[in-house]
Amino acid sequence: MPLHLFKSITLLLASTSLSTGHSNHHARRDVSQEPLSQPELSINSIPFSTRAYWMRRANQALADLGNPCPFAAFGSVIVNHTDTSNPLGKLVCIGANSNSAMGNPTLHGEIAAINNCSAVLQAPPYNLTPAAALAALPKLSLYTNAESCPMCASAIRWAGFREYIYGTTIDYLIEKGWGQIRVASFEIFEKSMDLPNPSRLIAAVLTNETDPYFSWQFDPTKSCPNGCARVNGTGSCAKS
Repeated sequence: MPLHLFKSITLLLASTSLSTGHSNHHARRDVSQEPLSQPELSINSIPFSTRAYWMRRANQALADLGNPCPFAAFGSVIVNHTDTSNPLGKLVCIGANSNSAMGNPTLHGEIAAINNCSAVLQAPPYNLTPAAALAALPKLSLYTNAESCPMCASAIRWAGFREYIYGTTIDYLIEKGWGQIRVASFEIFEKSMDLPNPSRLIAAVLTNETDPYFSWQFDPTKSCPNGCARVNGTGSCAKS
């Protein structure tokens, strides 16, 4: 049956479910032509309004960690949607790109968040053992305001997160001048069939709010994100 007749696809061999948006700049690579679910749907019984809330918190993680408009504006939050004490779910930890701050090129927002969660889960009030902290990750959902690079997407699959939700796509980052390894998260998930813990991929959530965080760095005609302004003579953005 032709692929275009489907509206979603389940990778049975990988036990991995995927979802993506339908905006023009979210369908450039051949792999992105796979028919996938729209992000506005209620997936895993979680409404889009809840997805939007946590994507905004991924953006907010930048300010929470010290800078609302850094050059590398990649923020992430890790959430427990299985915790019923709050209908939105429970925030476990946050992270933001820390490459320059820590001198470590692997500390992308997602890796920073995973590292923070490892520490949080082993400290009060959780007090989990290292083994129990690892076992807890498949119950959690990782939100990040931009599509993960292959390193981070692979880390997400190794961790076995229940869900991985991203905003701005790699395609958009490339269009806006960002250097990227051109491997989509879809491809990483598709090739992770041997890993345990199926993970749901939900793509292009709230891009109208995440894209502005990545559109100004190489284009002086673009405005800074909300709450920030250009610094005269530098081309950078700072809190206004």
